[in-house]
Amino acid sequence: MSVLFKVGSVFIPVTDMEKSMKWYEKHLGVRKIDTWDGGAGFYFPNSDTQLGLVQVDSPQPTEFVISGKKKNVYFNFLVEDIEEVHKDLKNSGVVTSEIEDFGGMKGFEFFDLDHNPFSVVNEVEDSPFHRDQVKKSQYK
Repeated sequence: MSVLFKVGSVFIPVTDMEKSMKWYEKHLGVRKIDTWDGGAGFYFPNSDTQLGLVQVDSPQPTEFVISGKKKNVYFNFLVEDIEEVHKDLKNSGVVTSEIEDFGGMKGFEFFDLDHNPFSVVNEVEDSPFHRDQVKKSQYK
């Protein structure tokens, strides 16, 4: 197959578009591209991936059940300085979990206005999932 895929946009269900647009701009640093009937598109200043907010009538999960009560988010946000991001979110009133060390990455969760959970991670350099290691695999 010669088609190469990249993630273009990630879509998040929100119940209050106006409040959510301001919240995501303030806390994630995204910048608005445009709006459409029932949605709004944003870009991350340091990434090609875009973020779309989609108006829904009631909260809908941004996670799925693995087994029992254990859940997993559909995607995560990658940051350089996880301690700084965690501190900034907490100081601005965003609900967060504590930072956990998974032995190859650190991570925590935060929650938006609709209580959607999101994961934030910071890969360590020698992890096979660190972007520098992945780049080496991409160009083999």
